[in-house]
Parts: sequence; structure tokens; C-alpha cells
Amino acid sequence: MRNKVKSRSRRAIPAVNKILDSLGEQASPARTDLPRPLIVDVVREELAQIRRQREIPEFDAVVDLVRDALEKLRASRIQPVINGTGIVVHTNLGRSPLPQGAGEVLRNVASSYNNIELDLGSGDRGDRAGYLERALAVLCQAEAATIVNNCAAALVLIVRHFVQKKNEVIISRGELIQIGGGFRIGEILESSGVKLREVGATNKTTLSDYARAIGKQTALILKVHRSNFFMSGFVESPSTAELAALAQKKRVPFVEDLGSGAMIATEEIGLHHHEPTPAESLKAGADLVCFSGDKLFGGPQAGIIAGKEPLIAALKSEPLFRALRCDKLVFAALQTTVDLHLNQVMSEIPALALLQIPKDELRARAAAIVTRLQGLPVRITIGTGTAKVGGGTLPKSIVPSITIDFLPDDLSLEVFSGSLRRSTPPVIGYIGDGRFKLDLRTIFSHQDDLVIDAIRTACTTSHHEAHKGHEDGI
Repeated sequence: MRNKVKSRSRRAIPAVNKILDSLGEQASPARTDLPRPLIVDVVREELAQIRRQREIPEFDAVVDLVRDALEKLRASRIQPVINGTGIVVHTNLGRSPLPQGAGEVLRNVASSYNNIELDLGSGDRGDRAGYLERALAVLCQAEAATIVNNCAAALVLIVRHFVQKKNEVIISRGELIQIGGGFRIGEILESSGVKLREVGATNKTTLSDYARAIGKQTALILKVHRSNFFMSGFVESPSTAELAALAQKKRVPFVEDLGSGAMIATEEIGLHHHEPTPAESLKAGADLVCFSGDKLFGGPQAGIIAGKEPLIAALKSEPLFRALRCDKLVFAALQTTVDLHLNQVMSEIPALALLQIPKDELRARAAAIVTRLQGLPVRITIGTGTAKVGGGTLPKSIVPSITIDFLPDDLSLEVFSGSLRRSTPPVIGYIGDGRFKLDLRTIFSHQDDLVIDAIRTACTTSHHEAHKGHEDGI
């Protein structure tokens, strides 16, 4: 669009109101959902960019520029999408979907007052998360538990508490991991004023490495579970039980960051290697564990801390705790998810349920979808795929899956996938082996009709636009 320009006077730059009037005349009811102040701001920004150019576009081209900018802004709103990537815990797509029951509780709590800090028995101020903390403690087989807004916050809170009198944290070089967005565990810890005492080598850290590093300034021993990558070959690291015994002998706190939040043996849901659970680590002797609420736990974003009661109480008394605490909506969603775990109703936790769908069931759904899409200008086949847990969890585990593969007749794969991303709701897939693919493992069965409608629209609309472009000589 920005190529449609002519050398014209800056006096030709249209006024804001003229652009707004043109947008109003051309807009459909479905496209007038942005607040007017936002629309005005976009118009002014686009006109400001035009003023900085040497060449001034024609009026219609200016309107097109503004319309494109508005569409981009509208698309950036948080909205439901259909995940056809095959990645179950997809960080870019909000990680784990919440249980259906959590959504209902959220609607009720969000739209009314609630008893988040009220004791309904006495009428006095109540414990902010009394039920939830007790339920988490039972689930993790811990003395106590508490919650902050994510696992990184949990780690920062723990470290800041322990380094007030001593400032060294012992950690293996093989566990200085980088998480999403370029954040590194070491940098997160150092932001808390801690001095890292790195031990061992990248691939081998022994118990004696930890023992030699313990000194007068040792605040704690930290073990970080390598949940987003794996090492094989000439590797070694002490077990949780070995580190716990050493820490107890030296009277040094021992904390384990588990990350993924698995509550059950991952082998039971068809995954090929074991992910340690909070109960296992605490039983092995860890003083505290922390993990994410929105990965294998299947709930909202949260950092859950479980372990010895005196330590949990001390963390809750830290001034920083208030800055990191969760709000009523996180508590409501997490409370529902915890109840499902305690009642062992794993089928209602979407992240876990999706991983266990039989491959034959996915193939039957794929066949039904392909049948309903016959006659479109696109070649459609059923393929096999390998879904992943995602979210920095179980990197070695792959889950057999079924894909629907598309090869449009007259469109590039990029144009086709872009059209699906602009559908309502957006449909997100991936390009591989010269095809656009949708992995059914991460598409809920009740979304199949929406997928079919989106494919039909993408094929017909994009095909029509491509055909018109050829007629216009584009």
C-alpha cells in the first residue's frame, strides 16, 4: 500500500475528520468495535508518518493505510484462537487452557463481589487464600503452600528471603538455564542481590562439587530442573535425595525449582519419561519446591511454592510477597484446577486430556473434516504428526498425532496461513514438508465446525482475491 504514492504538496494530506468520515462510510458493523479515541490515535499516527515522507499518497491510499493499521491493532487484542500447532502447552497461545469449570467460576467471581479476604463465619477480615493454600499443601503432600504470580516470582521471593544475612546461592553450571523471552535463571537470581556460586561443569556436577562450595556465606543450595532441554552422553548430576541429605548435614536450606508442575506420573498419560512431582521432591528431602501453575498443572499463570510450614510462613511475611501476590481471578481458576487434581478428574483438565486422546479418534475426526471440505481449490490429505507438550516441559517426549495437510491450488502457503490467522476465531497451524498443517491433537472436537468454516472462507476469499489480482495484472 505504501507504494501508491505521487509527488504532491503536504497540503494534500487529509484532515483527521475526513479520514474518520471515510472509515465510517466504508466500515461494516463488525469492524466498528474499536473505541473512537483509539481510532483517532491511529489516524493521527499514520498521518504523522506521512508528513515525514517526501511523497504524499492519494487519499484512497491514505485510507487504506489507516485501515490496515486498525486491523493490525484489532488483531492484537487478546482473543480465543484455535491451536492447530500440535504444541499442547503453547506459551505464545496462553499455555494451558483452563478447565471448563474454571471458566464458569471466573465468570461468577469476576462479575460480583466475593469473600477473598472475608471470614464468612466471624465477619472479620479473613485469610486471603486459606482454602487454596491448604488444598495445595494436601495435593503436594507438603506442610504448607502459597502462591505468587509466576514461577520466576516464586524463585525471586525465595532467594531474597534466604540471602538477607548470607548472599551465596550454590547452583550447578548445568542448570543455569534460559527460559522464554531470553530470560536466564542466573540473571533473575542476581537481580535479587544474590551472588551465584556455580559448581561443576556444564555436563557433570558431582555431590562433592556442592560439598566443597558450601561455606560461611552459603544461603541455600538451589536445584533447577532442566525441564526445557535435556543432556545425554557423558553427564552426571546428584539426585534430589543426595542434595537434600548434604544440605541437612551442613544445615543449609535446599530448594528445588521443578518448573513444569506435574502432579501425576507422566508415564500414566502416555509420555515416555518421568517428570518429578512436588510430592516426590519434598519426600526426598527438599525444604521448598516451586513450579508453574499454567503448564502440566493445567491452571492459570501462577508460581506455587510448597514445603516446610515455617519457611512458607516466613515467605508470606516478606514485604515483597504483597507485590507478587495473585488476584481474585487467578485464585478462582487455580482453586477449581486444584480440586480437579485432588478428585483425580484428569479428564477435565484440558492439557492432560489432550495428551491422552487416542490416535484413532483423531484420525476419525480428520476423515470427517476432509469429507466436508471436498470441492475446494485445495488439495487435502491426512498425515501423521508428532505433537509436543511444549511450554518448556518434557522436551524429549513426543506424542503421535494426526494432521490435516493443505496445498492450495493458486495460493502460496504463506497467504493461505495468513488468511486463516485472520479468520474469526483465528486458526493457527504450521508449514512443513511443503504443506500447511493442522494438528488435531490440540484442536478441541467442538472446534471442528469452526475449522471447516475458516478453511472454506480462506479458500474462497483468498482464491477470489488472487484471481482478481491476476485480472488486474498484479
